[in-house]
Amino acid sequence: MKPQKNRLLVTTEFLGFLFLIAQFTSLLVQGDVHYYDFVVREKEFTKLCVTKSILVVNDSFPGPEIRVHKGDTVFVNVHNQGYYGFTIHWHGIKQPRNPWSDGPEYITQCPIAPGTNFTYEVQLSDEEGTLWWHAHSDWTRATVHGAIVILPAVGTTFPFPQQPDEDETTLIIASWYFGDIKELVDVAMEVGGDLPHSDAYTINGEPGDLCECSKETTYRRMVDYGKTYLLRIVNANINAEHFFAVGGHNLTVVGLDGAYIKPINTGYIVISPGQAMDVLLEANQAPGQYYMAARQYSSEDAAVVDFDHVNVTAILAYTGNYTYQPPLYPTTLPMYLDYPAAVEFILRIKSLATPEYPISVPLNVTTSMFIVVSMNELTCKHSGCKTDMEMTSSLNNISFAFPLNTTDVLQAYYRNISGVYTTDFPDQPTQYYNFTDETFEEDILFTVQGTKVKMLDYNETVQIVFQGTDVMKSSVNHPMHMHGYSFYVVGFGFGNYDNETDPKGFNLVDPPQVVTFGVPKNGWLAIRFTANNPGVWFWHCHFERHLSWGMNTAFIVKDGGTVETSMRQPPAYMPPCNVQFNSRIKINSTEGVNKII
Repeated sequence: MKPQKNRLLVTTEFLGFLFLIAQFTSLLVQGDVHYYDFVVREKEFTKLCVTKSILVVNDSFPGPEIRVHKGDTVFVNVHNQGYYGFTIHWHGIKQPRNPWSDGPEYITQCPIAPGTNFTYEVQLSDEEGTLWWHAHSDWTRATVHGAIVILPAVGTTFPFPQQPDEDETTLIIASWYFGDIKELVDVAMEVGGDLPHSDAYTINGEPGDLCECSKETTYRRMVDYGKTYLLRIVNANINAEHFFAVGGHNLTVVGLDGAYIKPINTGYIVISPGQAMDVLLEANQAPGQYYMAARQYSSEDAAVVDFDHVNVTAILAYTGNYTYQPPLYPTTLPMYLDYPAAVEFILRIKSLATPEYPISVPLNVTTSMFIVVSMNELTCKHSGCKTDMEMTSSLNNISFAFPLNTTDVLQAYYRNISGVYTTDFPDQPTQYYNFTDETFEEDILFTVQGTKVKMLDYNETVQIVFQGTDVMKSSVNHPMHMHGYSFYVVGFGFGNYDNETDPKGFNLVDPPQVVTFGVPKNGWLAIRFTANNPGVWFWHCHFERHLSWGMNTAFIVKDGGTVETSMRQPPAYMPPCNVQFNSRIKINSTEGVNKII
């Protein structure tokens, strides 16, 4: 029997109401205020000829879209009617001075328990364009996610050379698994095995008519000849970057991660997990049907072939009368391993950097960090271990360990609780070596676990160089995501970073301003930001398998000297840390890890 805790709902509803009143009256809200209810529960869906139950918001997959204007405030009351705890993160929303509503599990809050609710306050500031929300607990975001559309401030328009005729097309690319994803992950983590690979991909919840039992449900977008459409594309995949293209049509990319960029005219895009792009499409082809298609871009070694090869499709269909022909497939869609095509696209991304949309790249760096991003191994010590070693990942040879079932890092910091984390995350790696050389040396291969964070003073100007490695022949792109901030990508390159020569090529004029960006395979990524948002903010790879294995840390940005530069007080109610039923598996001494709770 699956346990319920509905008796707690009334109490937390009342506390949530008090939180709303208190926060609303204490803030001077710049824009409009919006209210949403998210009811999260399991619902059966049929995909690929198989019916299964998944956790979703408001009975829909993907979940509801939040549509607001720049500077608005959104209150989202999340009701957990599922069977395990989870949290929600507002990806790319900076949440000025308000880490309490950022959402990463055990970093800024504990999970919302079954039968309870929690109200998030989502504060928009300078974000404009497309972002998204998703669960931030284990791999729950596979099915608990949706788009956030942030329109220009009231009285202003898009800064595009050509204004779109319609702005109602959101395309969310996601992962689909035949099994129960919660169970699959819990079992894999317990036995120290590989984490699950998806069985298909979806666009707006549908695999497309190239897949079994999917022809009738394929997502279709009707368009009128001569009109220009704004496509808002979100990569909600768990572990896969994707190429995307539209048959017969060019694309113009105008936004990335809630910020505008210089227009990129292209036949395809490459989009990493966590990223969201704004793309103009002109319906200027002969009336007919055209595939909108995506396929995985794999940056792993060419010998690795066990990734998801399913091509996901939707259909762009013109209105009017014409003779039916099968949809035209995009000839511009790169193949799975087309690394040069990915790099060529990424090199073209530049901030808009106009007087109306200025940038502010830190020029005088006060804190410099060099972080090695690596796959590693640890001795497997779980009770269900099937092997001596287990796969892990690390930043500067620290595999992050969440402070499970005690308290979260934010509460520990705010209330000065010792023993939850340490502040000794290193600015440099523990050892230097040829990072991009294939190696299996034990002193490089093995890592250590710890809940180590980096402390920053308010207004420090920070430069981080992330260095990829080829430890265990596992070099791959790493889409790094920072909570609470956007950052400037001042440079990236291939091979080992050279501190003397590589900074000479940094772009300090119009670098991309993003919240998620990839450390290149066997290469490096240099970013800068100003630490002007006090609080606890998570940093992690947005490949969920790497996050699960420890490729994470957190920054704690201290308060400034005024109320306006200090972290806000916590709300009246935060989810307690005694959440039960956070796993769907249990150990049976004779049968192993194989029973669902």
